[in-house]
Amino acid sequence: MATEPTGAAVRPPTGAWAGRPAGVPGGVPPPSVPLSFLAAAAFGLIACGVAFIWARGAGIPDPTTDPIVAATHFGVLATLSMGVLGAMHQFTPVITGRALRSIRLARATFLTWLAASWMLPAGIATKQVAVTAVSGALAALAITLLVVNFTRPLAVRGKGAPVTGLRFALAGSVVTACIGVAFVGDRQGNWFDLAGHVDLTMGVIGLFGWLGITYVAVAEKLWPMFFLAHVPGRHLPGRIAVWAVPAGVALLSPGLLFNVPGLAWGGALLLSAGLGAHLVSLVAHVRHRRRKADLHLVFVVTSAMWLLVGTGLSLASALLIPHDYVSGVALVAAALVAFGGWLLTALVGHVHKVVPFIVWSALRARGVSKGPMGKPLMFADLYDHRWAAVTYGLVTAGIAALCIGFAASLPLAIAVGGGLFVATGVTVAANLSVTPSRLLATPRAVGTGQRDDENLASA
Repeated sequence: MATEPTGAAVRPPTGAWAGRPAGVPGGVPPPSVPLSFLAAAAFGLIACGVAFIWARGAGIPDPTTDPIVAATHFGVLATLSMGVLGAMHQFTPVITGRALRSIRLARATFLTWLAASWMLPAGIATKQVAVTAVSGALAALAITLLVVNFTRPLAVRGKGAPVTGLRFALAGSVVTACIGVAFVGDRQGNWFDLAGHVDLTMGVIGLFGWLGITYVAVAEKLWPMFFLAHVPGRHLPGRIAVWAVPAGVALLSPGLLFNVPGLAWGGALLLSAGLGAHLVSLVAHVRHRRRKADLHLVFVVTSAMWLLVGTGLSLASALLIPHDYVSGVALVAAALVAFGGWLLTALVGHVHKVVPFIVWSALRARGVSKGPMGKPLMFADLYDHRWAAVTYGLVTAGIAALCIGFAASLPLAIAVGGGLFVATGVTVAANLSVTPSRLLATPRAVGTGQRDDENLASA
């Protein structure tokens, strides 16, 4: 098995973390890098919720109207993509053992994507074509910076399914950016008309060829760590998932785009097989976990349930559209909400593990070694677990309300879903930031921290 030279594996990137505490691998970026993306994702969810409240009646006759498209882009770009980018910046160096090319590039990626992810839906909502044009250019720049920064760590060999999946995800991000440019061109009115099947193609590529495959890949690293699970043997489901999902998207997308039913159905079956392998992998990790059931497990299982709901709604819509086009399109919209719920539930659930993991390192670097009760600082001390349970209820109910609202053409349900998304974003942001802020405001005595550092290294 090929490995990288030791010097290449530990060489810090440009602008690396100067105050890195002992036990944190040299390639891991400063906490401010992933936390910037994840904090912005929470605010993106709030904006998404507000946009759905505003657009509650616009999607009933046609879910591709501008208000719904704007709300959807706040969800996909400012929330899901922002959160996925944060996860990639944090875990790619961990998975590959190689640092990013540059921390400055990471910060530039954040700023350009932040601007693009807010300007595009705002431009659509206000019908400002110039704003959407600038946002498209910024999104393309952000993805270019991402590719330049990630080619170095993803060039490593012998790291298995997670790295393979992240390579596909990087390619998917490029395709998504190209689609974004085409979308901006359509908003200019000079290129082509974006018919419903073209919009659906964009949704498939963005949700599965970029965001979905990223989660499928990173989960193969996160599940063993957070579940304390060791699946014996070669564990083929994870490998099948990271190959079958992008392959299915590669067939399904042109099948939808050029209206080739055989190709579309073949791609859908292959994509379903990949997602099924992802679920089989989850079941294996849950069966072999050594950590007792907790809220994180509930988040992950609920996320998988939304994937099944989306699959069922997709099949129902395909069977219904030839006989009742309007009702079939409503089910398509509900299916896309459910697939987005798969990723959103996973994102919200995992940030309750990931953010404390990152913040713990930042606090230790600032000399904070004691938790709120005066005991050695632990990851679980950094947020309120009761409010985390409330967050689970809010996000699950919000996704359900949106699905029902689109499937049954109920504007009130769409508005309720938007309101619950606003509450989710506010709750998760407050819960994950209040305790660390208090600890920073009242620094505790600094100890050797050796035991905590060993804890972090083993995790």
